[in-house]
Amino acid sequence: MKLSTYLQYVLCYASSAVAYPGMGETMKDLKRSAAKVAREESKQLIGDLKTLKDSQLTSIGKDIKAIILDQKDAQSSTIDTSAPPGTPDSAACKADLCCVWKWISYDMTAKFNGTSGRCTKFARGAVRLGFHDAGVWSNTTSYGGADGSILLTDELNRADNNGLGPIADQMKTWYAKYNKYGVSMADLIQMGANIATVVCPLGPRIRSFVGRKDNAKAGPTGLLPDVNDSADKIIKLFQAKTIDPHDLTALVGAHTTSQQHFVNTARDGDPQDSTPGVWDVEFYGETVSTSPPRVFKFASDVALSKDSRVKDEWTEFINGQRHWNEDYSKAYTRLSLLGVNNINDLKECTKVLPPARNSFVSQDQKILDLWLQGQYNQLNNLVDDAIMLTGLISTGTA
Repeated sequence: MKLSTYLQYVLCYASSAVAYPGMGETMKDLKRSAAKVAREESKQLIGDLKTLKDSQLTSIGKDIKAIILDQKDAQSSTIDTSAPPGTPDSAACKADLCCVWKWISYDMTAKFNGTSGRCTKFARGAVRLGFHDAGVWSNTTSYGGADGSILLTDELNRADNNGLGPIADQMKTWYAKYNKYGVSMADLIQMGANIATVVCPLGPRIRSFVGRKDNAKAGPTGLLPDVNDSADKIIKLFQAKTIDPHDLTALVGAHTTSQQHFVNTARDGDPQDSTPGVWDVEFYGETVSTSPPRVFKFASDVALSKDSRVKDEWTEFINGQRHWNEDYSKAYTRLSLLGVNNINDLKECTKVLPPARNSFVSQDQKILDLWLQGQYNQLNNLVDDAIMLTGLISTGTA
């Protein structure tokens, strides 16, 4: 249905909604649906999908097009629980494109999962690394994006990338191990981001595609947001990446797992919500209201939460885990393919991702709560590493 037709229907219905008690929620639903139609009609294609006709698209190309146009779910429960047919060197493994990715998934899952059940600093770093490699692109540049250049050039030395050293070193180690099997750095980074996301408790299991090409040319500068940027600057920055305010609202929620180290070094290790290492929606509520003393709110997040183009969706996410996961998955799929000009030729290896964890209970929550109140600074690194805290501190209540 065209937006103009849908809006006419909504406006005609408005008088009825006012006239009859109890119709207010129905009107809200209609407006929400109209907004969704508007977003779908404003979505932009990217990469080679901009020039290919539908008749030229592969099944993967069709799926990706539908995902980034907000017409198809970007999550998948498809999983291969069998053991790999052989080592990466074996003929049996080489015969299956996704086999080597299963070995990579094993390595990454072990590194990203902490003894507490929360995801580690390496998982959070992998998500951020995925953002920062893909995000160095805009519709005014002819290069950049998800091309591996953040680790194949000197991009990592830029101030934008402070704190990515540990995951960068680990990713380079994995690259040295698996590149001989045809694994690109670009794919390794984006697969790492998706594996990290689902390893974090409550995180979505995002469909994952491989076949990106590496680029040894450093991406353009000035295309990543700063924590002190205004909402308007960040929104315009992402619109130039074909990412609208709705999708931006979903993407910024990745801060739910994070702990800052360089924005304010006096508060090194402070989290952005009260559940670091858990992919929940506490970030959205705590950014706009009260939170424990140790929670460190980025000025840019606070500004975004108040912006009229973001506020409604931000509020929707506060108690909307499923909604957020759905929207984040679609938005990140788009982000992870910026600058990729062979989308139609990509292959899917979602089946190698570990299963999603749709529920989580923190067994060391009492100690974590005391830490969040500002006690036990000696636990900072342990929380960062997602170590189980029970038994490490003697308290009268834990």
